[in-house]
Amino acid sequence: MLRYLTSGESHGQSLISILDGVPANIELDFEEINKELKKRQGGYGRGGRMQIERDKINILGGIRGKKTLGGPISIEIKNKDYENWTKYMNPMEEVDLETRKVSNVRPGHADLVGCLKYDFDDARNVLERSSARETASRVAVGAICKQILKNFNVEFTSHVVNIGGIEDKNLYEFDYIKQNVDTSQIRCVNKNLEEKIIEKIDKAKLDGDTLGGIVEIRVKNIIPGLGSYTQFDKKIDGQLAMHLMATQAIKGVEIGIGFDVSSLAGSCVMDEINYDKNEGIKRATNRLGGIEGGMTTGEEIIIRCAMKPIPTLYKPLNSININTLESYSASIERSDNCAVPACSVVCENVVAFVICNHFLEKIGGDNLNDLKSNYNSYIKRLGERGWKR
Repeated sequence: MLRYLTSGESHGQSLISILDGVPANIELDFEEINKELKKRQGGYGRGGRMQIERDKINILGGIRGKKTLGGPISIEIKNKDYENWTKYMNPMEEVDLETRKVSNVRPGHADLVGCLKYDFDDARNVLERSSARETASRVAVGAICKQILKNFNVEFTSHVVNIGGIEDKNLYEFDYIKQNVDTSQIRCVNKNLEEKIIEKIDKAKLDGDTLGGIVEIRVKNIIPGLGSYTQFDKKIDGQLAMHLMATQAIKGVEIGIGFDVSSLAGSCVMDEINYDKNEGIKRATNRLGGIEGGMTTGEEIIIRCAMKPIPTLYKPLNSININTLESYSASIERSDNCAVPACSVVCENVVAFVICNHFLEKIGGDNLNDLKSNYNSYIKRLGERGWKR
């Protein structure tokens, strides 16, 4: 139902996304989308690039008078830094290929394998596309998906639960996270840990090092039955894991209590089912994070993602020159030393796309009125079977 492609380089003219499958007559709030982009650029530990860019979307097609037309939506995010890179990155004229050439490939990046795969002698051709700058496009796409789902009361939030081993072990209500996360410069709702984490980020920066961490994404007011058990590629948890693992620097994804299921007895893992005349079908717990058998249960979706430390270090690791094969210290690109807070924003919007895709597939409709009609019909049928919103 819903699909998108992104295009563009980190220091190219623009990032471009084409989002296809959005129903007609969805009214979009562009300021809300730009707020998401701004949040992606924020967070303690970001580097100099974020002082240059001021990301805002420019719609090139698919929308008229703030409402979707049902066709592909073309989204542009201009790279302000392109002004400084025109003579190196211009796609339609001869460019300086030597001054910004990257021969010393960096461990942890796509540099080496990308050069081998595509037969490049310049890792610039790889890093420009593999850069996390591309996640701005994914945030814009996810922000549009959120606005589709807002018509059905679906809400999203995210926060940081671990940076550099300093972990917030508290469990929070969805509304508490949503109300407090944006007041923290590291997107951590535990104020007692914020100062400790900032000190650790500062220490890593002084050491020329970087830090990773864990972010948690939550989805509220979701209906049961998104996804399917009938085929492996229709399972919503499989789709969530794939899209999140395909996000730059993510090395692990868990849903609900995740890896803890391996060490607990079944009675401490499964979510018991109850029925109350007033509340309908309910789960006693939500250890499985709102997904069973590849389908949403109607409980809150809880996902955690592990982000590796940024591999561009100011005390560069040993590597090789891709052209001479001689040993060198890897090249340094301008970089963050901790982007975990930004990662939470990116992953939240990646999740929004997957949820929206499955929602549209389940409910169906070429326009907002048809969507609402089909949605209400489904909710009515669920109510007849004992499930209540």
